[in-house]
Amino acid sequence: MHGSPLEAQRQVALRAWTALVQEHGAEGAAAVRPEIRQSWRRSSGVPTALTAAPLADEDDTRELWLHSPLRVAVSRVAEDLRRTAEDGDLVLAVTDPDTRLLWTHGGRVMRRRAESVNFVPGARWDEGSVGTNALALANRRSRPSKVFSAEHYAPIVHGWVCWAAPVRDPGSGRVLGVVDLSTTWDRTHPIGLATARVLARLIEDAVPVTPRQGLSLRLLGRTEAVLDGERLRLTRRQAEVLALLALRPDGLSLDQLRTQLYGDHPVTASTVKAEVSHLRSLLGGRLTSRPYRLDLPVRTDVEEVLDALRAGDARAAVTAYGGELLPGTESPALVETGAYVAVALREALLAHPEPEAVLRYSELVPYDTAVVEACLASPGAHRHPAAPLLRGRLAAARG
Repeated sequence: MHGSPLEAQRQVALRAWTALVQEHGAEGAAAVRPEIRQSWRRSSGVPTALTAAPLADEDDTRELWLHSPLRVAVSRVAEDLRRTAEDGDLVLAVTDPDTRLLWTHGGRVMRRRAESVNFVPGARWDEGSVGTNALALANRRSRPSKVFSAEHYAPIVHGWVCWAAPVRDPGSGRVLGVVDLSTTWDRTHPIGLATARVLARLIEDAVPVTPRQGLSLRLLGRTEAVLDGERLRLTRRQAEVLALLALRPDGLSLDQLRTQLYGDHPVTASTVKAEVSHLRSLLGGRLTSRPYRLDLPVRTDVEEVLDALRAGDARAAVTAYGGELLPGTESPALVETGAYVAVALREALLAHPEPEAVLRYSELVPYDTAVVEACLASPGAHRHPAAPLLRGRLAAARG
């Protein structure tokens, strides 16, 4: 191998890595592909002295795999995947959408190499954890990616070459994770990237296809959750967790969820994890972790109200408004959100007290006489057909 074109390629990558990553210079920058240079910059916070990938919570990983549609798909094609790994002395891996390894299988030699750097289920191989690698690039770019030798940010895998391709849900097209195959750098072959594509397609063809319409969530006045056309039966706490995640589309960490759900009450992390686990089961696994995030289309009546208010349509906002947000909740974050929605709607009606909208509002909030008075005092309101009803509502509230 000494003096071969492949060895020369490896030395070029190593010199560029040394200059750009280790010495923070620019020499040899043109020697590596733009996506590698960009990934190196994003990976600058990862220590190059890293000895192994960090491991995520074991129970959480097991729960994710249990409910992942990839588990069914991989089980259906497991024999083909294992044969590919063993015949080529490769290590194969399948990840979740956050580049956490959920399943691996390796040939005899590569399995030992993989275990030595935590290329195992539960390990985190996103850029923020281990730096530049094919799995992270394929996930980030949503396209097949190759990373060769010292193109990896972490020296622990400078002896590897990896090819990865995203695996998509055949129904929605969303990325479910990536499939990766890795071996030693000296066994690089042009067919590697094509093989990754073939394996991704093999897994995609085995993914269970179910009609998915997403989650519709009513939180104002009453609680109702409909998933893909089917109503969910939720406990009070599950409804609160679901509401918090629906209202925080970017996700919440474990500590953030615990604080927003329980405030200062002394509640253990395991209690929160148990609630999330039960909810994940109800959602068919479409709840990711780190951060906890709903991995499906979600629409709530809270969004409908706020969107209507942003558009200046008070009538549509009142129509979508069903009343107090999860009445009786003690979640500090939900109490705050409920107050925000109620005050915003009230202020919009005070500014533009359209009689029909105010009449609907008065049915939901019968003792808010100020809004009714503002409406009856507005020009022309006394001639509106709703005026007698509004005066009756006002009299009843005062009586």
